[in-house]
Amino acid sequence: MNLVFLGPPGSGKGTQAIRVAENLGVTHLSTGDMLREAVKNRTELGVQAEGYMKKGELVPDELIVGLIENKVTSGDLNDGFILDGFPRTMEQAKSLKEMFEKNNIQLDKAVLLQVSDEEIVKRIAGRAAEEGRADDTEDVVRNRLDVYNRQTKPIESFYREESILTEIQGEDTPENVYHKIMAAIK
Repeated sequence: MNLVFLGPPGSGKGTQAIRVAENLGVTHLSTGDMLREAVKNRTELGVQAEGYMKKGELVPDELIVGLIENKVTSGDLNDGFILDGFPRTMEQAKSLKEMFEKNNIQLDKAVLLQVSDEEIVKRIAGRAAEEGRADDTEDVVRNRLDVYNRQTKPIESFYREESILTEIQGEDTPENVYHKIMAAIK
């Protein structure tokens, strides 16, 4: 099964994607984790991406598309995957569709976790305290939400038109959200 998990930052995409991937026996691919690792390792991509990430802005399409295309074409995702944090723009969604068509890959579902902005701020503030993440200050979170609403939210319509969007209410316990997702994708 090939899935994309969508939703604002802090909506639980990563938590749910890991659990669903384990259940399905597919690869979980988080572009956020991949980017943070690239920054930590001071790779060329990491150095370029770091400035955008510190401001809460999206990493430019050409950088992130290159990162994903390498994974897709490497064969690492042949047994199924969950993309977590990608696509984040309409251009990325279109590039992803083109990559998949070129490689004879079908996207089965786009799972959207719906969570209110205030719940997001509350969740991320808690996560920042627990993990000491510098990219999770309240001002940066609010900017990330604004960027999400302007640049990523339109992808919902794109996947709705493709008839693969599955909407899940994400303001529930992680266990209940997981069960809703599993019921929706089976």
